[in-house]
Amino acid sequence: MNELNSLRSAVRGRILLPGDPGFDSARRPWNLAVEQPVAAVVEAADADDVATLVRHARTAGLGIATQPNGHGATGHTDGTVLLRTRRLDSLHIDPTTRRARIGAGVASGRLQAAAAPHGLTGLPGSSPIVSVTGVALGGGLSWFGRKHGWVADNVTALDIIDADGHPRHITAGTDPDLFWALRGGGGDFAIVTALELALHPAPHLYGGRMLWTAEHAPDVMDAYRQITATATDELTLWLDLLHFPGSDPMVAIDATYLGDEDEARDLLRPLDRLPAPLSDGRATMTVAELGTITAEPTDPGPGSSRAELLTALDDTTVKTLLADPIAPLLSAQIRHLGGAFTHPSDSPHGPLTEPYALYLFGVPTDPAVAAAIATKQRELADALPVSGRKPLTFLNPGETAADAFTPAALERLRAIKRHHDPHDIFRSNFPIGR
Repeated sequence: MNELNSLRSAVRGRILLPGDPGFDSARRPWNLAVEQPVAAVVEAADADDVATLVRHARTAGLGIATQPNGHGATGHTDGTVLLRTRRLDSLHIDPTTRRARIGAGVASGRLQAAAAPHGLTGLPGSSPIVSVTGVALGGGLSWFGRKHGWVADNVTALDIIDADGHPRHITAGTDPDLFWALRGGGGDFAIVTALELALHPAPHLYGGRMLWTAEHAPDVMDAYRQITATATDELTLWLDLLHFPGSDPMVAIDATYLGDEDEARDLLRPLDRLPAPLSDGRATMTVAELGTITAEPTDPGPGSSRAELLTALDDTTVKTLLADPIAPLLSAQIRHLGGAFTHPSDSPHGPLTEPYALYLFGVPTDPAVAAAIATKQRELADALPVSGRKPLTFLNPGETAADAFTPAALERLRAIKRHHDPHDIFRSNFPIGR
């Protein structure tokens, strides 16, 4: 405890120890179903604070778990110092070079809002409140990944604090192994304080959600398969089977198109031949408005998820998915992949050759519901054509890095870990092991 108390005079940010007011709320992850025990919470004021913390942790034999706000937390933090990087929030857009320099605490929605006036976009996912850096460290699946690949593929440089507490600027030229590992291998190798990201032209964007009652799910699924079979890389469709408490089951199509409305409507014409939807929110929008499509919660809450990569969405797969209600799940989401995801990728995960991703989510309100959710997720996964591998950012707390990477990639990551962090100071959500 003396080592932790001495941090109070060493860093300019806030230090919280067990028993301090606000400690329990500061240590909680985004997913309130995950218990996150830590020895202390450090809210760094800047990169210098991070460097000071790393040097202190190395001397004291402490580990550091880094989280902007705790998305993807697994609870593997016992005895560590939890580093919050929310205040590392600098953001600079260079519209000429189409590059963004992004502090580790910058959320996706803020990047989108800054890029939109220049007719540019980053690679946002479904939630505008997840940090860009956290997503990039895990690889990153985006609305626009079919056009531009993994978020990690678009990282051009990273500012880090290494295991000696030294700041470094990392590129493919300065340290190709560490650059490779950080772009999708997780946060086990260094603390990223900022990164540089390639932006992409987005002068036009069309998208939104269409919603039907569950009785139309077979027809909606047929249209979804028809559209995704020939979709251009600019078009992304996600299908959601939904069952919210107190409501009837529903089915939704979420879509984005990097182009104008007339082109999008032509590509989405099979949806117009379906029964009238309960709602149709499709419209021309800015890239800053993407978070409105799925309208995911912006406040922490409990959740239980399981993701799989589907090798097919054939008749048998569809029959299995639609055979029974999804309850106690709230959502069974199918994301169309393909496009640039299948291209060569110099990242730990490599190309995504599976055509679809499946994401199963429920809210564990009590132990019995939690068990029922896990059973439903397991039954569906066992009955569907899954590849057995999944993106790092889609792993749940019961899984490991071995579920995301090939044995060869995992061994390379472990070698880089041993070289760059021999004392195991950095503890990611999914440690790659040694």
